[in-house]
Amino acid sequence: MSDMLTTRQVQEMLQVDRTTIYRFVESGQLPAVRVGKQWRFAQADIDRLLHKSPVAEASGRMTPMVSHAPPPSILGSARDHHPAGLAELLPLACAQMIQDTFAEALSVMMVITDMAGQPVTQVSHACGLYRAVIQDPEGVAHCIRTWQQLAGAPTLQPKFSASELGLLCARGLIRAGNELKGMVFIGGIAPAAWPPTSQEVKALAASLDIEPGFIEAHMNEVYYLDRAAQERALEFVQRIADVYSHILEDRQALTGRLQAIASLTTLS
Repeated sequence: MSDMLTTRQVQEMLQVDRTTIYRFVESGQLPAVRVGKQWRFAQADIDRLLHKSPVAEASGRMTPMVSHAPPPSILGSARDHHPAGLAELLPLACAQMIQDTFAEALSVMMVITDMAGQPVTQVSHACGLYRAVIQDPEGVAHCIRTWQQLAGAPTLQPKFSASELGLLCARGLIRAGNELKGMVFIGGIAPAAWPPTSQEVKALAASLDIEPGFIEAHMNEVYYLDRAAQERALEFVQRIADVYSHILEDRQALTGRLQAIASLTTLS
């Protein structure tokens, strides 16, 4: 095991964040071995990824252990065989700047995910409890499960519900025409009954396989919004999603015009 690389070493080599590496592992793109609570990676597998296609430089701010989309170069030829997903349709650098601005203005965490709950942007304005929990792979899985549950919620109007961490969260839907493409997720908001009881903290710690004291140390690093601020955030989440919907529609219309021009050029 001495020649195996740690997650941090792989982050530095691939220039991606921790959550992206976990998604590579889950999808089978990157073989890994579990040693206790940590993942280890073979140098040969990392070299293979780097040799296959150089990793693109990140266009936005790279915050450690905050989610963003897999680098386009690593996605490789998959885009040639499947319909374009949200990560391919959105101008991610622009989307990230819009998201960062709204998250700070509303004092909430914010991320854009596809309809499978996979993040395509970095989490903006992440609270301390979230940053602490996602240091563990199971913590990442908890967050993604929450996003997946919200993606499948029957209601079309945003409303607050409890995440697996016990914090308030809500989502607005991103559409391209009549097709749902993704969602804007807000969270990190403390509910009225916060902090949790010691019993609830122990249950959460057990599900994450970490010490209760570690969670308690970050329990107050969340966003405390009064009723008016919560209603304002809830009102804005769908409006923000609508902004991204308009961006998608404009880009698709532009793509259609370019394809038509290309067809005329070919015919002439």
